This record gives sequence, structure tokens and C-alpha cells, in this order.
Amino acid sequence: MQETSTPLPEEGGPGCAGSGAGGAFLALERELAVFLRRARASSGEMAREVHPDLEPAAYGLLVRLEEVGQQRATDLAAYFGVGKATMSRQLRALGDLGLVTRDPDPADGRASLIQITDEGRARFTRVRDARRAQYMSKLAGWDPAEVAELARLLHQLNERAEA
Repeated sequence: MQETSTPLPEEGGPGCAGSGAGGAFLALERELAVFLRRARASSGEMAREVHPDLEPAAYGLLVRLEEVGQQRATDLAAYFGVGKATMSRQLRALGDLGLVTRDPDPADGRASLIQITDEGRARFTRVRDARRAQYMSKLAGWDPAEVAELARLLHQLNERAEA
């Protein structure tokens, strides 16, 4: 079943009674809810493409490790806003699947640095490139400046969510 978004308040859709900023935030909440549901489903699909036993939440760890390189588990937990136990479980699962390794942190022998393996990177890159091609296809009618603006606004939203 495909979800469709509803018209924005200024277009006369549901929620137009809350005009102005309130209506805009209602529309934002509604669109983010649809977007997040689709993103969760998509993460599950991508995770299974990387490895059939990979949990959807762990896919995001591969994204982060590919982006920034090796990191401590505590830094990953802080970035994603999850507890150490949750992060430890997800990293253990990724390690068991051969997608990440732990190496001693030269700055602190008690800590480990997590990094994506060559196999993990190859699997992840294949899935990421296929997903990127889908985004390009879905947004082919968009002006490149609009795509850049959407990316900028989402980045701004994500940065503020970290604070």
C-alpha cells in the first residue's frame, strides 16, 4: 500500500484550520511522518541487500562508518542517540557478519575503533549506489538547485536535532 501525502494547509488540505506557522508545522509533522515510515521500510530493504541477516538499524552504522571512517562505539552511540548496550549489540552483529572490525584505539588502549571491512564496504557501496540511482530517477524532474536546497534543509534539521 503506497502512502500519499496530503496537500499542504495553504493548498486547502486537512489541517488548514491551523493557518500560519501552526499549520506549517502540522504539515511538516505529517510529511515527516510519511517520509520516516518510508525511510524505515527502505532501510530494511537496503540492510537485507547488504546481508540477509543485517538489522535495518545497523545499516545506518555502515553509512556513518563509510562517511567518517573509524570511530569509537561511544561516539557512534552519541551520534545516533542510543545507549551503549544498543550500540554494542548492533556492532557485535555487524562484526559477526564480517562487515566491521574492532581495532585497539592507539590513543586509549581500553577503547576500540570500529571500521568497516573491505567486504562490508563493497556490499554497502553496491547498495548505496543503487539507492542513489533510484533517488536520481525519482528526482529527475527537479531542478538541481531544488535538490541542493532540500539537502541543505535536511542537513540543517539533522544538525539541530543533534543539539
